[in-house]
Amino acid sequence: MTEATEPPDWMQRLAKATEQIDAGTFMRVPRAPSEGVRKASVLMLFGEDENHGPDVLLLRRSDTLGSHPGQVAFPGGAFDETDDGPVGTALREAYEETGVLASGVRPLALLPELYVPVSGFVVTPVLAYWEQPSPVAPVDPAETAAVARVPVSHLADPANRFRVRHPAGYVGAAFSAPGMLVWGFTAGLINGLIALGGWEQPWDATDVRDLELALRATQ
Repeated sequence: MTEATEPPDWMQRLAKATEQIDAGTFMRVPRAPSEGVRKASVLMLFGEDENHGPDVLLLRRSDTLGSHPGQVAFPGGAFDETDDGPVGTALREAYEETGVLASGVRPLALLPELYVPVSGFVVTPVLAYWEQPSPVAPVDPAETAAVARVPVSHLADPANRFRVRHPAGYVGAAFSAPGMLVWGFTAGLINGLIALGGWEQPWDATDVRDLELALRATQ
């Protein structure tokens, strides 16, 4: 059996930084109602490549899905009674969506639950390190259109950061990635992780773009 190694220093610092945070670190979220909510998890899986350094696994949902079509997200989904808690949910969903093998993943921290009103889910983000990366690709094209390991350096680059305005009036963080626009819930999480990980660089928060126009620019 291969002896487990410690995650790199940057990953340990990121995990340590999550210990004293609350939901407000990532976004303004309303309090979840006492009834009628469903539980879900997402896997915030960080790895490292010798050429571009730390990266994070993201996927783009199929354009034909009835819920959040075409959006970029962390792997994840709804809790199943057979899952071993939030970590079990996150690992199962990541495997079903991208092919990530749980055996190569080291979960490090559970972040505060976040209520997502538009879907009715209370989501637990699971922070993890990819000790032994496995090949990833869309498992079911009807659900997942693309899978990518996106360098943190790209996401933290001020040239790739701005904000978007939703037609409903919502304004929030956004990131430009190759062939992807990251916005909404996922962008809020990444925004907080970049700050917690010490990767923050000054960027123009007054650059607010129309969501539809920003989406078209990635196509």
